[in-house]
Amino acid sequence: MILRRLHLHGCVSHRSLASSADATLRGTAPRTLPSAALLHDSAGNGASSESEHSRKPGPLTLYRNLVNQGKLTHDSYQENVASELDNLLTRLQRYEMEMEDYHAKMYIWENSREKERRRLLVEEAQDKQRDGVWIDEKRGFLDKLVSRRRRSSIEPGVGKWVSYLNREKKLDKLVGQRPIAPVAPKGLYLYGNVGSGKTMLMDMFYGATEGVIKHRRRFHFHEAMLEIHDHMHDVWKRRDDDKSVQSSSFSWISSLPFDAKIKEWLIGEEKYKQETQQKHILLAVADKFLVDRQANKTGASILCFDEIQTIDVFAVVALSGILSRLLSTGTVLVATSNKAPEDLNQDGMQRDIFLELLSKLDENCNKILVGTEKDYRRLIPTEGSTQNHYFCPVTPDTRSMYEAMWHDITNEIGGNIISVTIPVMFGRSIEIPQSCNGVARFDFEYLCGRPVGAADYIAIAKNYHTIFISEIPAMSMKIRDKARRFITLIDELYNHHCRLVCLAASPIDDLFQGTEEGPLFDLESLKLMPKGQS
Repeated sequence: MILRRLHLHGCVSHRSLASSADATLRGTAPRTLPSAALLHDSAGNGASSESEHSRKPGPLTLYRNLVNQGKLTHDSYQENVASELDNLLTRLQRYEMEMEDYHAKMYIWENSREKERRRLLVEEAQDKQRDGVWIDEKRGFLDKLVSRRRRSSIEPGVGKWVSYLNREKKLDKLVGQRPIAPVAPKGLYLYGNVGSGKTMLMDMFYGATEGVIKHRRRFHFHEAMLEIHDHMHDVWKRRDDDKSVQSSSFSWISSLPFDAKIKEWLIGEEKYKQETQQKHILLAVADKFLVDRQANKTGASILCFDEIQTIDVFAVVALSGILSRLLSTGTVLVATSNKAPEDLNQDGMQRDIFLELLSKLDENCNKILVGTEKDYRRLIPTEGSTQNHYFCPVTPDTRSMYEAMWHDITNEIGGNIISVTIPVMFGRSIEIPQSCNGVARFDFEYLCGRPVGAADYIAIAKNYHTIFISEIPAMSMKIRDKARRFITLIDELYNHHCRLVCLAASPIDDLFQGTEEGPLFDLESLKLMPKGQS
């Protein structure tokens, strides 16, 4: 996959690199992957009237257009997937309307329930205040002592739990059961060999959903994991803020005509409700992952997830928690992976949790094998297409050509070449040694020889449309950590449609063979290899 992505980065000439960079300064979009360009071309044959323009072609039409134009080779597996995605898109149009109606009903139901819940709490508070006065005035010392002993014999929290359950039962009778959600159409889990077209087809579908589905996100695995971390941090911070008596969550209590002790009890009941509803942090994260539930947004939601994998325990637990929650609340999933769902966790990490995820995927997604043995991404570039961006081996001549391309592009863009610092997630930052209006330059060791990761690479990819990397070595098992980082880097540059210009020790196809330092190894195996393995 990474080798082919390096090839894909090469589908741009010296002139187009400079032109695309210049286009950035004029406000046009410079980033164009071959697949993105293909999708644009395939959609460009439609009628131009406003009414017809508003109806975007579906995945099957896009696919057949590309085949008819000779830009894709016909493949029955791919056409079948495109047809399934087309059918799903049709079902989603109806599902969107059903979910809008459902969310409108839910909004009324939730508001009514919250209004009644607060009314019940106020009634309980009034009773407690009356009982409290009666106890103070009428009960003797012995009665108070017995009452305290009875309360102390009850396990902490049990009283609140019983009160909470009783209150919820009353609310069910007063407001009625929650509205029944419409049945979501089954999503798709596309799996198969590297280069079989899974991501291309998923992206066709994702593009076609624009204007059809309100809440839609496309994630690559690395980006999703980082966002989950970020959301978890926000949830923890919000919980800390909500523990304050001055929290806005308790503002409605302050104006009630009760004494301080009763208000303290009310705040305790509110806190207990929040803690009960947010007991599992991944559920809270999932609720913010696609749709901000607090913003009263309505409609269906879809998640397109590229390269599902389980590389460690956190990935297993996080994916299981997030995806299970989203699927349970009606989100439609379209995912790609190199492995069938049952083969994702061959190391058996957190087996019980993983089996729950498998059950959810089986219930909510149709599995489709994109079963071609061909890597179609190797068929796109023409002979010598990488010569304009990939210089090897490192000789005075190739270095001179690499330097000339750097100077030509930066001169055409204009501006000074400076060192800048850009923000990274979680409050971090990374320094860019050479930066010039959307073009950045690094050496391999700076990007891959230090403890940097996907968050840093995503920040670079979001800030720069063209990346120069020099001194790329032939990689082997002895520098597997650097190779692993390089794989992640290429993934993120590819996902963000960046241009890449390289000065490397070996041709692309030999870059990961380690001819001098050990046996050959497979890139996909390297991704999953434990760090301690030698």
